[in-house]
Amino acid sequence: MTGPIPPTDNFNARRLKLDTLVWLRWLAVAGQTVTVVFVQFWLQFPMPIGICLAAIALSAWVNLFLKIRYPSSLRLRARTAALMLAYDLLQLSLLLYLTGGLQNPFAILLLVPVIVSATTMAPRLTMALGGLVIVAVSGLALWHLPLPWGTAEPIALPLTYVAGVWVALVSAVVFMGVYAFRVAEEARQLADALTATELVLAREQHLSALDGLAAAAAHELGTPLATIVLVTKELERELPKDSPYAEDVALLRSQSQRCRDILGKLTSLSTQTDQHLDRLPISHLLAEVTEPHRDAGIEIKINVAGRADAEPVGRRNPGILYGIGNLVENAVDFAETTVEITAIWTDKAVTLIIADDGPGFASDVIDHIGEPYVTTRARNAEMVEDHEAGGLGLGFFIAKTLLERTGAQIELSNRELPAHGAVVRINWPRDAMDRFRQAGRGRDSQESAPLGMAAGH
Repeated sequence: MTGPIPPTDNFNARRLKLDTLVWLRWLAVAGQTVTVVFVQFWLQFPMPIGICLAAIALSAWVNLFLKIRYPSSLRLRARTAALMLAYDLLQLSLLLYLTGGLQNPFAILLLVPVIVSATTMAPRLTMALGGLVIVAVSGLALWHLPLPWGTAEPIALPLTYVAGVWVALVSAVVFMGVYAFRVAEEARQLADALTATELVLAREQHLSALDGLAAAAAHELGTPLATIVLVTKELERELPKDSPYAEDVALLRSQSQRCRDILGKLTSLSTQTDQHLDRLPISHLLAEVTEPHRDAGIEIKINVAGRADAEPVGRRNPGILYGIGNLVENAVDFAETTVEITAIWTDKAVTLIIADDGPGFASDVIDHIGEPYVTTRARNAEMVEDHEAGGLGLGFFIAKTLLERTGAQIELSNRELPAHGAVVRINWPRDAMDRFRQAGRGRDSQESAPLGMAAGH
């Protein structure tokens, strides 16, 4: 299914690629190497070049290990990425300790890990890295080796200047971290909104196209279906009652009539939704949508849980009838012995749970069910081999879209082991109904609720 817009504090879909951090570290290694060699051999300033080069070489070896051990496309978990940024921060702090501490102008590079974290990670990890930077700059302000310089006596900058650099770095950590996070957060929110809009538009376009196809199909298939019904009636009259083909002909007639009924429902989805039709409690609605499947050889159990005097009551909405009916039909098709339908209502929500004891949803498609042309489950080995017996994956898409138009949210899952089977949960907010009942405007106000239901009295 396609769920609601993901919350902006969910950064799982925006993990840093390992290749990104590796290339950033290569840039750091190259810059640090050039700087150290330039100061030592070109400017000829005395410095502990051996330890400096060893610290730089360690970063290079870490990069080589990561490049060989893991694929470049790997997206790191947030904590792993934070640990790698923390290593870069500590390695740079070591180099600054060896080369003058906060007196070294390259101390400003301590801000880089915090900025990277603020644009890609959760605030708590960015705050942790920011705290580590503050600890590092505080330590470097007090303890460090002399700044490499071209004089015999080591240069010592005034403590006031060092304190000013400390204040500037701490302020920059806070400001840059907050600013980078806010800019990235706004970009994430805009991207989420655009993605959600594109999904809604695409699904509405699919459904609008299917509305027209349904009307065309009803028109084109009406005549051949009528012919099939007529022929089966003649065959029933011609065949003796004890004929071995009598039962098959009767089944063929009933199924052709059912096809005509289904086509009639499809053509009524857009024309009847806005009409004020008969009202029925949710328990009666479930009885109506399960009635066509009572003779399928599968036991259908209906359970209700909620106050009888507050049972949701709604108008006969073709979209709701078709959507729930399609889900029940799927459950019956895949069930081995039993389909259980549970209706639960409270003061805050109305929930329908449709559970079967079949094979359940396949793990590789459960996240994509509800998209056009994605089939839900393989019915059985015979149907997998017979492509003509399989569906196009449009039934669930249509049902899901029609139900979501009424304000519902659909959740898919499998039963927990050792049980087996699929579970479809449909949730409606109760306030979508109650606010119309409380308005006290009578029947018309209640029937205009988006859900098509109102609280019963």
